[in-house]
Amino acid sequence: MTDISLFDYNLPEELIAQYPAEKRDASRLLVVDRATGGTADRRFSDLPECLREGDVLVFNDSRVIKARLLGVKEGTGARIEIFLVKRLEGQGELWEALARPAKRLHAGDRVLFGEGLSAEMAGRADDGCVHVRFLYEGAFAEALERLGHVPLPPYIRREDEASDAARYQTVYADEPGSAAAPTAGLHFTDGLLERLRGMGVETAFITLHVGLGTFRPVQAEAIEDHRMHAEHYHIGEGARQKINLAKSQGRRIVCVGTTSVRAVESACVPGNGSKGAFGHERKGAFDSERKGAFDTERGWHIPERNSSGETDIFIYPGGAGFHMTDGLITNFHLPKSTLLMLACAFYDREKMLALYKEAVEKRYRFFSYGDAMLIL
Repeated sequence: MTDISLFDYNLPEELIAQYPAEKRDASRLLVVDRATGGTADRRFSDLPECLREGDVLVFNDSRVIKARLLGVKEGTGARIEIFLVKRLEGQGELWEALARPAKRLHAGDRVLFGEGLSAEMAGRADDGCVHVRFLYEGAFAEALERLGHVPLPPYIRREDEASDAARYQTVYADEPGSAAAPTAGLHFTDGLLERLRGMGVETAFITLHVGLGTFRPVQAEAIEDHRMHAEHYHIGEGARQKINLAKSQGRRIVCVGTTSVRAVESACVPGNGSKGAFGHERKGAFDSERKGAFDTERGWHIPERNSSGETDIFIYPGGAGFHMTDGLITNFHLPKSTLLMLACAFYDREKMLALYKEAVEKRYRFFSYGDAMLIL
């Protein structure tokens, strides 16, 4: 069993970024070569110089919703915070949420947010979440946009501001549903994306709605005892074919953020007809040039049947491996977090923690609004 303390490190509080860089791609970029162990200090705007023609960047296009709602309990006036985690499919506006203080809420209680928006307590889940059903006038999404707050993480020790509505969102965000930003993508600008495409780097957009699986702290002392909260992902047909073709041709798949990694690694299967960690039926990779034919010699790929689903994959050193991901762009993560464990699994725990020590010494900025790493 692996003790969680092995993923701890010392971080001065002043290095926790409270605001983003003035320009998205002006943030710093620590480039890591896994083959040599070498590092280079760059700016994120230098990314085209670090990649090559034919690479495929995989982005998570999930859009952050204003998931934090502040209201009062009907009848008592007690202040209640509702933090939306995930919409429960097929049941109207029934949501899984975190409530604070949860002990004040019981079945049937109602929380009022103003302008005709309220939430009724519908039950409790086993993982500490509550189920709330929203009552509203007009369109729910519009009410949430008006009354909700940008769900900044708790280590950003301030209230959300008007600028956060844009900056805590990637420039390519499209599909609403995340309770936290896929932060590695916050460094990209439209201009940088055009430069990358112009040099022959391909882009593929997938969706994983960020929820508790990504940001809930690990409570177990042994990391193997931690269970991830399931999150929904979707890989569209165009992205699926682009990723599979690149992989079959030996071109690099560079995932932008840990959520992109978790989506493609959850969906992929080997091409030898065996069953993998999730018990999916194994078929060969899609061959777009042969109109749906499959080639079982191509190795790991994403079959159509796995293009959507729920994933609770937990990637840590000694656990689930990497079959699709050849490179990773990621921010600097919290001590003892599943995100740090994934980065350690992609490189090496001791070497990764040494890099974090180096980043502290060089005064890199940490966490959601901080700087980034490129690991190749």
